[in-house]
Amino acid sequence: MLFSELNLIGPILKALETEGYTQPTPIQQQAIPIVLQRKDLLGCAQTGTGKTAAFSIPLLQILYQERSQHKEQKTIKALILTPTRELAIQIDESLEAYGRNTGLKHMVIFGGVSQNPQVDALRRGIDILVATPGRLLDLMNQGYIKLDHIKFLVLDEADRMLDMGFVHDVKRIIAKVPVKRQTLFFSATMPKEIQQLADTILNKPEKVEVTPVSSTADTIQQEVYFVDKNDKKALLAHILQDKTIETVLVFTRTKHGADKVVKDLSRAGITAEAIHGNKSQNARQRALSNFKDRTTRVLVATDIAARGIDVDDLTHVINFELPNIPETYVHRIGRTGRAGASGIAYSFCDQEEKEYLKDIHKLIAKTIPVNEAHPYPMKQLTDVERLREELKGKPAGQQQGNRSGGGHRNGKRRSGNGNSRGGNRGRATAKS
Repeated sequence: MLFSELNLIGPILKALETEGYTQPTPIQQQAIPIVLQRKDLLGCAQTGTGKTAAFSIPLLQILYQERSQHKEQKTIKALILTPTRELAIQIDESLEAYGRNTGLKHMVIFGGVSQNPQVDALRRGIDILVATPGRLLDLMNQGYIKLDHIKFLVLDEADRMLDMGFVHDVKRIIAKVPVKRQTLFFSATMPKEIQQLADTILNKPEKVEVTPVSSTADTIQQEVYFVDKNDKKALLAHILQDKTIETVLVFTRTKHGADKVVKDLSRAGITAEAIHGNKSQNARQRALSNFKDRTTRVLVATDIAARGIDVDDLTHVINFELPNIPETYVHRIGRTGRAGASGIAYSFCDQEEKEYLKDIHKLIAKTIPVNEAHPYPMKQLTDVERLREELKGKPAGQQQGNRSGGGHRNGKRRSGNGNSRGGNRGRATAKS
């Protein structure tokens, strides 16, 4: 299917053509017609599937068509709530790209910076507001923002809002929005609390679920390195000696761990910056900008901060530490291999993390191939052999062949590279 088959208007199709997008991702293909029919939507899709375009394209079209029919006051007609500054900026950039020919006005507000430019822009009048909950409530309390004329409410990354403690703020904001509205609700996962929130704010929603959280993109080549904890920094530096790895996103479990990795890489002469919750908003945005323009080669991130990272042509993700929640692994490696492109994900596993790896294998229903061709293997070879056997669920000594550690549960070999389920979609798809 092509975007031209989704009943989109000329100004938006022209903008998509300018961006080089011709074929919608699965969630865009399913969600856009539902939104254009003015129905509420519950979208469950992991990061990298194209959620932003799935709601911003039809939203722009509806507002453009309504404005052409009759003049309206300079009031905010659509509110898009998102948990982090990085995500808010990216959504605003997408609105700019897709809506460049519509004349609709939009802006983004977030904390950590002076509110004066934001207030000035609000006074001039906008159609679409992208906001993080904290700054939005602050400006509402000061009387600068009123939500009385909101026709469209979008909640993006709802599960991350829960993780970051924003749910109560979100409920306070929703209480100020007209009951008669169209609501679009997106979340990568659907824990009980998020499902309850969705049930209270959606009206007979259509549900779209694409690429369940338990699956990893077939275009991502995955490998695991068994390595002692103290050797991880040396292994990372060794891998990054490969100059063909131009940009890499490295994950740690903790903020302290992220800072430590940056220091170790800097000592090795590798440009790196960290992005996590303890960094100021300006520092986080500066690090992300440096990473996008390739001034910084390595970005080291914790999971919450990384949810807002959307970088074109990111080829590598490295799990310096395995996550203790298996679903997080899927989200992490989903930063590469986006929209049908290929990607590579390396994971370092020490003795203490073997249970995490077993949980990941169980969730994704495949065994990640083991890379043994590196200079920092676990000191005891028997430890590696035992780990491999335990991960396969076999008693030690019963392994048959396939020393690389690859293969599926039925014993058939699997390269980890696979074929894209997106066919020849390639990169001609809208970014999330």
